[in-house]
Amino acid sequence: MEIMGIKTLRHFRGRFEQQNTAVPLGGLDQVRSSLKDMLQLPLVYPETLMSLGLSCPRGVLLVGPPGVGKTQLVRNVVREVGASAVVVQGPEIVGARPGESEEKLRAVFANARSAAEEGPCVLFLDELDSLCPRRTGSTAAENRLVAQLLTLMDGMDQTQRFLIVGATNRPDSLDPALRRPGRFDREVIIGAPTQQQRRDILCVLWEKIPVCSSVNSEELAQRTVGYVGADLSALCREAAMNSIRETAKGSGEQTVTMKHFTEALKTVGPSCLRSSLGKTEVAPVSWDQIGGLDSVKLKLRQSIEWPLLYPEAFKRLGLSRPRGVLLYGPPGCAKTTLVRAVAASTHCSFLSVSGADLYSPYVGDSEKALAQLFRQARSCTPCVLFLDEIDSLIGCRTQGAGSSSVQTRLLAVLLNEMDGVGLKTDERRGERVLQAEGELHEQQELDSEEVCNSEVMVVAATNRPDALDSALLRPGRLDHIIYVPPPDQESRLCILKLCTKSMPVSDDVCLEELAQKTNLFSGADLQNLCKEAALLTLQEESMEASSVQHKYFLKSLSKMTPSLTAQQIHSSHNPHAECEPFREE
Repeated sequence: MEIMGIKTLRHFRGRFEQQNTAVPLGGLDQVRSSLKDMLQLPLVYPETLMSLGLSCPRGVLLVGPPGVGKTQLVRNVVREVGASAVVVQGPEIVGARPGESEEKLRAVFANARSAAEEGPCVLFLDELDSLCPRRTGSTAAENRLVAQLLTLMDGMDQTQRFLIVGATNRPDSLDPALRRPGRFDREVIIGAPTQQQRRDILCVLWEKIPVCSSVNSEELAQRTVGYVGADLSALCREAAMNSIRETAKGSGEQTVTMKHFTEALKTVGPSCLRSSLGKTEVAPVSWDQIGGLDSVKLKLRQSIEWPLLYPEAFKRLGLSRPRGVLLYGPPGCAKTTLVRAVAASTHCSFLSVSGADLYSPYVGDSEKALAQLFRQARSCTPCVLFLDEIDSLIGCRTQGAGSSSVQTRLLAVLLNEMDGVGLKTDERRGERVLQAEGELHEQQELDSEEVCNSEVMVVAATNRPDALDSALLRPGRLDHIIYVPPPDQESRLCILKLCTKSMPVSDDVCLEELAQKTNLFSGADLQNLCKEAALLTLQEESMEASSVQHKYFLKSLSKMTPSLTAQQIHSSHNPHAECEPFREE
């Protein structure tokens, strides 16, 4: 006999206390009450159910993203109903040799049955998707393990006070046979926390942290869109570490202030966006940093910012949120920068993708990536989903592209996602309880909020609006179509003032003259003009030059050609006649 290791009584006592100590969970009171009702009746009063001719439910499935608190919720509820718990992680069951996994699973069920003879018992199978994946495309060992679990669940005695609770964050990966009546009869879906739930979670976490009274939980909950309980816990931990670092430098009393949380937000982000496609972080841009375009800014704020910041006013006046916004205009006229300013002003999640992020050489991968992108956006609502250069991503079906082209298939997926056809059951906020037969059981006290596309604002940008399919421009998809014009003389003057704000210029510099001489220059051209003038100053004078003179602006201007042409501006402002539904706001 070989001794593999030594585990003392203190080890088991500490592990037992850790698993059986109730941990307060903020924002999950409603789903906790629902789960408690599901477990209490079959565990405590099985005879009453059987006397009424009702079969006791055998299993409950918890569905939710990672870090939302599924495991700790089950432990707390099991403790409240007075039952014992047998907790098993899915990967612990999987063995190396043939038949070992099934043997371990039978031993776990035998242990739970013996515990049920002494009192109510709950067998908790965490990470169920790793234990019972879909049998289509799985290995023979995985198929045998799924079949073994189905056999054990079908053989459960109705008279025993024994119930199975499974938890997963990938319900689509489970074998469908597990989710039929007689096995996992009920499904409790826990979505990403709403703003009120995030506030409740923060209040619970702050009970153990010396948080300054000036910290506004409502403001912090608004700035943590897409954060789950584990993310908020990591955020508070990082803020506390920032406070400790300051205290170690001798800066005063050890309290966590709003400054510490602001610094922590830069390093701790929502876990739902860590593996997302495209860009999730952009440099913050304010409206004041964009010169001119006042009418465009107002339309964007009305279309995107107002519905997100003032939903009560829209509801009171019977206004519906727009589904999408299309920005079109010549290149280099701040379309992308405008979207970045919207995302920064609303404090919502931001996803930005282009064709390079979605296209794949494998058939079907591009469509799958686009659908996954919408699922990620719905998991961290409210969210701005920015499709840059949408004309290169999705073309027009009337331009000779065959039905098998990637662009045509991507267009079909995009239309389905924007219409809400692709919504899945688990893509929701708050909590819901589902019957196994598919009937939605909605309790009055359950404050649930469907994740529909009203909280996902799709913003697209293009400089070739005539290349877009007309189906994408119909009402209900890209509702608001906004033309971003090239800067006029007044706008060019505003842009030049912004570009030279951080640049020391001589008193002889006349920005009005430069604005007059830069016709057909885009905002990007004007920014490049200022850079070229500064570089020319260093070249002509020396590295000790302290200011940029007007003559260097004129020399740089004489060497530059505008990137825009009159024909290009005309074609972008007046799209091709084939795009008949095109309407400018």
